[in-house]
Amino acid sequence: MEKIWLQHYPAGVPAEIDVERYASLVDLMDDAFKRFPDRPAYTMMGSTISFAQVEEGSRALAAYLQGLGLEKGDRVALMMPNVPQYPIAVAAVLRAGMVVVNVNPLYTPRELEHQLKDAGAKAIVIIENFAATLQQVIAHVPTKHVVLAAMGDMLGFPKGALVNYVVRKVKKLVPAFDLPSAVRFNDALKAGRRRSYKAPAMAPTDIAVLQYTGGTTGVSKGAVLLHRNLVANTLQADAWYQPALRKIPAGEQVVSICALPLYHIFGFTTNMMLSMYSGGCNVLIPNPRDLNALFKELSRHRFHSLPAVNTLFMAMAHHPGFDTVDWSHLAISVGGGMAVQQATAKLWLEKTGCPICEGYGLSETSPIASCNPTDTTAYSGTIGMPVPNTELKLLDDEGQEAAPGTSGEIAIRGPQVMAGYWQRPDETAKVMTADGFFRTGDVGMVDERGYFRIVDRKKDMILVSGFNVYPNEIEDVLTQMPGVLECAAVGVADDKAGEAVKVVIVKKDQALTEADVKAYCEANLTGYKRPKIVEFRTELPKTPVGKVLRRELRDKK
Repeated sequence: MEKIWLQHYPAGVPAEIDVERYASLVDLMDDAFKRFPDRPAYTMMGSTISFAQVEEGSRALAAYLQGLGLEKGDRVALMMPNVPQYPIAVAAVLRAGMVVVNVNPLYTPRELEHQLKDAGAKAIVIIENFAATLQQVIAHVPTKHVVLAAMGDMLGFPKGALVNYVVRKVKKLVPAFDLPSAVRFNDALKAGRRRSYKAPAMAPTDIAVLQYTGGTTGVSKGAVLLHRNLVANTLQADAWYQPALRKIPAGEQVVSICALPLYHIFGFTTNMMLSMYSGGCNVLIPNPRDLNALFKELSRHRFHSLPAVNTLFMAMAHHPGFDTVDWSHLAISVGGGMAVQQATAKLWLEKTGCPICEGYGLSETSPIASCNPTDTTAYSGTIGMPVPNTELKLLDDEGQEAAPGTSGEIAIRGPQVMAGYWQRPDETAKVMTADGFFRTGDVGMVDERGYFRIVDRKKDMILVSGFNVYPNEIEDVLTQMPGVLECAAVGVADDKAGEAVKVVIVKKDQALTEADVKAYCEANLTGYKRPKIVEFRTELPKTPVGKVLRRELRDKK
């Protein structure tokens, strides 16, 4: 396909950018530390840390990790919500030449054990709220070094102590745990300040992040994101955002609301790395589901950028606290992770005057592959055009380019595309073409302007509030439950989350109830993977060779 989209690029957005401007994310961060030392980098609950403080803290933590005997290329897991310790830990791990393994803090012990084992993580930085989960698996994983953060660590005295007291004693959000060898985050920083940090030589082909994503086999696998992948996508996002950012008065620092979890690749790149590169400030939202706290935080700030998923835009637009916030400086709202619904886009534009620009990407693409123009004023219902240095094309079932005007599997090629799946060459081979395109599993169409639209999903993945849920994993968990003979999981439409998980179960034990199933899933699956609908049947619909007909289960609610 010819790059017809280039003729429709917004004014000032180049077709190609210099994605080799930095050899690594470490170079990008070091440059930011030099250029913006006194600027606020992160703010939370009224406390702010500067770029210089991120530099100093990450240098100390990097020295601490090196002092443990960890070496370049070793994997370090990070399991925290959006708190200042997270970006400090990311910078530390990368500056030590090690690999960030992003972990969802809400993981169950089963999910956490798989990821730590699969990544071979030698160390973990974890917030104490989830330490009890780690305690259950620590004996079975290669992770021997534990750095333990607390919610108030970076908030100063007395605020930090007060926040920790409320979190632990009043809200009781820290279950009892026993990790005797764990070192407190602030103690690790103190120890690191007494040690010397050795900056390793970094190359664009070094691994920066293992970003875990579900698999068609039901096993979560790590997308290998190199330094060059994430540098490229940060610079691509910056170039694409420029038409919207030009609305901000010259010299004014760009303030972004960071409600996307930083352990998710969307927040990692579009909040943390993009703001690092451009000298912006992130307002950290530890729990975006607590809308009252979210609006209380938003009402304190003059902000310009808000990346989010459809569910959050919709929940915010309907919340009674909406009018307590000054939306007049909002220059860019980017929707990703899941489809932006027309009703959400319409209401958001009416209430804020700032349209939602829908983009598209995956963990495997760092994540941004395409986006609507950021100076758009109308809802397009598309995923926009490929960003600079990026090609999208549609493939038929034989892997050939689909005929014009027909649908096909969206395939992506660009400097942001992953190196492959961690230690899974067989899985990598399934998704990468000989000429370097990544096959997404999403079926799309393209119009005469080069705008792409998703029309179906080739794989059986379920998309819950922007998170990938793979039916095989749910089925694998449930078939281990006593009383379940067989089961199938499918996605069904859901007003709030886009899709919800539905499971259809054939009982082995007739006494099995919906409550039993939901309790079992609560113990074994993260919240967004748990079934909202449980249905019992005497048999599952199958093909002649015995394959479950998921589409039939989806169609019959």
